[in-house]
Amino acid sequence: HHFVIILFLKDYTPIYMDYNATTPVAPEVIRATYDAMRDAWGNPRPPILNVFDVSLLQHNFVAFSHCNLLLENVARMIGGNSEDIIFTSGGTESNNMVLHTAVEHFWKSQRDARKGDDGSQPHIIASDVEHDSVKLVAEHLKREGKVDFTCVPVSKTTGRVEADDVVAAVRPNTCLVSIMLANNETGIIMPIREISQRVRSLRQQDGCARVLIHTDAAQALGKIPVDVKELGVDYLTIVGHKGGSFYGPRIGALYVNGLGVKTPLYSMLFGGGQERNFRPGYHTVIAAELVTDRLSDYESHMLDVREYLEERLKAVFKDKLHFNNHFQGSDRLPNTCNVSILGPGLQGWRVLSHCKKLLASVGAACHSDHGDRPSPILLSCGVTPEVASNALRLSVGHRTSREDVDVAVKDLQEAVKLLEQSQ
Repeated sequence: HHFVIILFLKDYTPIYMDYNATTPVAPEVIRATYDAMRDAWGNPRPPILNVFDVSLLQHNFVAFSHCNLLLENVARMIGGNSEDIIFTSGGTESNNMVLHTAVEHFWKSQRDARKGDDGSQPHIIASDVEHDSVKLVAEHLKREGKVDFTCVPVSKTTGRVEADDVVAAVRPNTCLVSIMLANNETGIIMPIREISQRVRSLRQQDGCARVLIHTDAAQALGKIPVDVKELGVDYLTIVGHKGGSFYGPRIGALYVNGLGVKTPLYSMLFGGGQERNFRPGYHTVIAAELVTDRLSDYESHMLDVREYLEERLKAVFKDKLHFNNHFQGSDRLPNTCNVSILGPGLQGWRVLSHCKKLLASVGAACHSDHGDRPSPILLSCGVTPEVASNALRLSVGHRTSREDVDVAVKDLQEAVKLLEQSQ
């Protein structure tokens, strides 16, 4: 179900708590983006000296310098090198590129090794809580008969993908393991470093071909420290508008460890030579507010606000409350609260539709076509259908205050009261 609510209230000040879906563009980013599009409108490819048009050369150089600066800042944010970053249209394209590359590289490796067709297909491993831009691509390739696909379930005890289960799923023809760094609904942080180490160690022991390892870090960036060298991944997906990394326009990027030399990348697009032929097409030169230097402060602030939010919810709703992402021994993002207010008729979408100021969601935007059905992510984590149907995902940002929390909780309290009285 899709609802559009237009409010004409003079004193309407919304409380936004859906940062895991998208971030409002910061005012300073809007100004900087305007300046960039005004002054850096030239071709951002490496400028070639043109003595006949110095003005054009200057505009190209401004655009080129602007893009290089953004590349360096993005690389610094993840502890990588700028030459290993490719700009994309968003996380969906980045994830699709990785799966496309893994399949292409499998067949190329087979040809280079002069192996005959033994009937084996490339095998991909992902978790059952992945973003649709990973999971649906793998399922589509499986239906087309192009890959074997194993969907590893998350533990109902920890809410995360366990390394033991991933290792157990590895086969001689496994070409890719793709596990998200943090889940978009529960905020649970996955053990990517352990998975990377154990998969590589397993391959070294059995002498099979290399397994490419990918993590979608869309939800983690800007909320927790992310270091690609420490994670040990070949690919890492970067998204510009998810909860804290850029606070800018909807763009994406892909980190590739040793792009084109150590780690393969095959283009899905063909055209001009931009992005070193890996992703042709002119970029739009944009501006973004990178949070790298202030990450520690932002992380502490979001954790404080989230803990205050959960305290206020417990104080108001008491035993009618169930936190869907509290798993003993598992770390979670500092900004994410997934909670159900228990009771008949208190489905998440009903509660939110009766809120006057709180803007939040019942789960991932990519599952919005599920209507009022329980979140498949929460069901995978062991939450019962009755509780999952009432789920609210409240995700705060680095501008959310305790005062915002007070208003939001009061709004929820009044919405629940209205629903209970109408029954």
